[in-house]
Amino acid sequence: MRRRELVALISGVATACALPGYAQQPRAMRRVGVLMGYPEAQSEFASFVQELQKLGWVDGRNLRIDTRWGIPADPDSMHRFARELVALQPDLILSQSTPTTAALLQETRIIPIVFAIVADPVGSGFVASLARPGGNATGFVVTEGSLGGKWLELLKEIAPRSTRVAALFNPAMAPYADYWLNSFKLAAPSFTVEAIRAPVHDVSELESVIAAQAREPNSGLFVLPDAFTFAYRVEIVSLAVRYRLPAVYAFRFFTELGGLLSYGNDLNENFRLAATYADRILKGEKPSELPVQAPVKLELVINLKAATGLGLTVPPTLLGLADKVIE
Repeated sequence: MRRRELVALISGVATACALPGYAQQPRAMRRVGVLMGYPEAQSEFASFVQELQKLGWVDGRNLRIDTRWGIPADPDSMHRFARELVALQPDLILSQSTPTTAALLQETRIIPIVFAIVADPVGSGFVASLARPGGNATGFVVTEGSLGGKWLELLKEIAPRSTRVAALFNPAMAPYADYWLNSFKLAAPSFTVEAIRAPVHDVSELESVIAAQAREPNSGLFVLPDAFTFAYRVEIVSLAVRYRLPAVYAFRFFTELGGLLSYGNDLNENFRLAATYADRILKGEKPSELPVQAPVKLELVINLKAATGLGLTVPPTLLGLADKVIE
């Protein structure tokens, strides 16, 4: 090529690059699957999408998001939706919980998976270790297993007469229940409490199980985190109030509905953090090299109105520790 022709070519490219919009071409369209465990998790899903937007990934512009919503009353739905999402061959999949992650990993060991609120990823076989996951999945832990004992301690502080405390959970949605129940049972003797398992298999059993606990004197309730208790949060809180059972929960949305006390992390924050991992994977990093992270901040929320309704006086020391008090 002659020098004059080369100069003309370079000049033409430079002119084209200067045209409006040329220098900021949109990224190639990427595809992200999302498998949520229950329809009530709209806020958490919105947090994930909003954080992706902040990172430059906009649904419909450079990203396509395919979402499926599982049904706690129909555990098979998670496996069905997992197959659907994997068949779409997305660049990665966001998984909400332990059951959704288990369903996805049965379908693929290749597509990157970012889980947002898994209970025990090592014990569940999702990752080799927290520091080095080693496979195609990584993400964020919902809470530490030692919180089972802490929840019992808080219940005894706010309802000191409690001598028997039932742990409410759905076995199908919480196969990891012992992750918290072990520390719960271990702590029970030091608080002179009888630790009781209270499995609920269907929403139709909720009232009979809670009523049975309320019939025994000095009873309390400890609600484990799982997709079932999340989905039926309104019913659980309402029944605990109706049967006058002091109850401790893992997350703020229970106390905002009228629950007595909650202690745990912000689930929306987990989904925002999951978006940062999704961003890093979409840019080329491997899930096997991104460490699983545990919550760094827990919040204590106390509902004074609920305490008054139960005839309880919240100790000033406990009030002083609260991050939020609902009056």
